[in-house]
Amino acid sequence: MADQRTEISALGEFGLIDYLTKNIEILNPSTVLGVGDDAAVVDHAGMQTVLSTDMLVEGIHFDLAYSPLKYLGYKAVSVNLSDIYAMNATPTQILLSIACSNRFSVEALHDFYEGVYLACEQYQVDLVGGDTAASQKGLIISVTAAGQVAPDKFVTRTGAQVNDLICVSGELGNAYLGLLLLEREKKIWIETPSVQPDFEQSKWAIEKLLKPTARQDVIEWLATQKIIPTAMIDISDGLSSEILHIAKQSKKGIRLYEDKLPFHAQADELAGKFNLNPTTVAMNGGEDYELLFTIPQKDFQKIAESKLVSVIGFVTDQEKGNKLITTAGQEVPITAQGWQNFG
Repeated sequence: MADQRTEISALGEFGLIDYLTKNIEILNPSTVLGVGDDAAVVDHAGMQTVLSTDMLVEGIHFDLAYSPLKYLGYKAVSVNLSDIYAMNATPTQILLSIACSNRFSVEALHDFYEGVYLACEQYQVDLVGGDTAASQKGLIISVTAAGQVAPDKFVTRTGAQVNDLICVSGELGNAYLGLLLLEREKKIWIETPSVQPDFEQSKWAIEKLLKPTARQDVIEWLATQKIIPTAMIDISDGLSSEILHIAKQSKKGIRLYEDKLPFHAQADELAGKFNLNPTTVAMNGGEDYELLFTIPQKDFQKIAESKLVSVIGFVTDQEKGNKLITTAGQEVPITAQGWQNFG
């Protein structure tokens, strides 16, 4: 496909939609009617429906200098489904809208949709509609995700209780380290195009940024263990920002322990190249899309036996504030220094 270039204008809006959606396969029985009409029809047969929407804007949320379009399509779906999983729900359908300028060809959008369909297959969700439009500059992506959950089994940010354990999936800070690395290499490439970067030792960080995985496996594991979190959120803006959302909306205080934060084995080495330590990166970096949640202490043993999840602290009374206990035993106030839109 890379050697061809078909102008989008050659197909027109509806021809482009037909081209990009001609091979859609319906994966969920709840999808009654998909792409091709004025609206999609879904039937969740007594289940409650969970809805979430998110946007990715070129130059703000991604840089096409180092973001392959196929990976971007996958990421656009994955990060939206992460919000559905953070409600303890199962995603079932998505709507996808894009606006792009004429610097994008049909083949380029084909690559983007390949990533979209790869994510749909992995998470077993159906693309049931959306919109396409022209933009004067750059690429804008909007995804709306729908999911289902048993009646009143959804989990919000408001239910954390005193003495609950604070848990997080995976490793923290990897995506931000990947971003720092790619931005550094981009600057070097602009100044010296002949210099080719070597990412072999840092693929774990770059892949976390460019192709994050929504933690479907964690939600499925919690269900098998009959663990229902009391509060939950996904980490898009950094650990500090997300835990403060739970603290504020649950009206509770927080204690996190620095020596309990989960890092990649090479995180300290890579962070050191940017004069940072992994704790700073974990607390303030974003786009990990791990799940951060609280559970009753009675479920500790089940969590302790899992390799998917780490216990990193506990919930306290609101008047005790929100603190990080350092490895030296100091109490440091937690402040939101992660990603901020319009900042």
